[in-house]
Amino acid sequence: MSFLHKLGLNMGAGMTREISRQVQFGARPLMPVASVPVIGTPRPPERKEFTRVSNGLKELLWNLEGIGRGTLLDLGPAWQTTITFFIERGFRVSSEDILRGWNAFASQEDARRQESTSNCQDIDFTASGKASRFLSENLSYPLSSVDTVLLWDLLDYLEPTLARQVVARIMDIMRPGGVVFAMFHSKKPAAFQRYRVADSNVLQVVDTPVINPAQKVYQNREIQDLFGRYRTMKTFIGRDQLRETLFIK
Repeated sequence: MSFLHKLGLNMGAGMTREISRQVQFGARPLMPVASVPVIGTPRPPERKEFTRVSNGLKELLWNLEGIGRGTLLDLGPAWQTTITFFIERGFRVSSEDILRGWNAFASQEDARRQESTSNCQDIDFTASGKASRFLSENLSYPLSSVDTVLLWDLLDYLEPTLARQVVARIMDIMRPGGVVFAMFHSKKPAAFQRYRVADSNVLQVVDTPVINPAQKVYQNREIQDLFGRYRTMKTFIGRDQLRETLFIK
């Protein structure tokens, strides 16, 4: 237990496109009091964090050498550590939490469908229709404007129809020679995790509440089919049942 926790200080960070920090202070009684109920909001459980060596990240940075002031798109949450890491290397960084956005969009779609079936006759509620509507409002970047995309393991958590459309959209916005960094689980993950860059070959792994359950475990052939338009694919297999893959346009 750290000195700050002993003082009852709890720090949390919530981020979308901009980073904000909040500090909350709490105090403990100096003497234990028996049979007194605790009143107030309980402190949320601390996130479990650990690091993993990432050969895929190391290879990504090697491929990005010489680009100069490039553009990076992070499709996970906007972690300050990741943003700072790439800004210090001359990149302009954008962040769009696709999985959280899809979760909110899908909930709205379900609510709209249940409200009035008669008013929704002309709306395509198939998986393909929903994916198309979602991408009409998200991942809206100019063609050939992005040098690299941090896709992480998001495809494992998206509906397969949406995953295919996301991959196609990424292909369109990537510049020639651009690189996609993706991760795939070799079996259904037991926990939901997010990733942020700690060093040139180290990722911080953060256990977080589940946003969307895992939808699919991709086999190698399926991954090759998804990214068939890319000219190069390189995979690194980790001991934690994660495959890191680079796709070069």
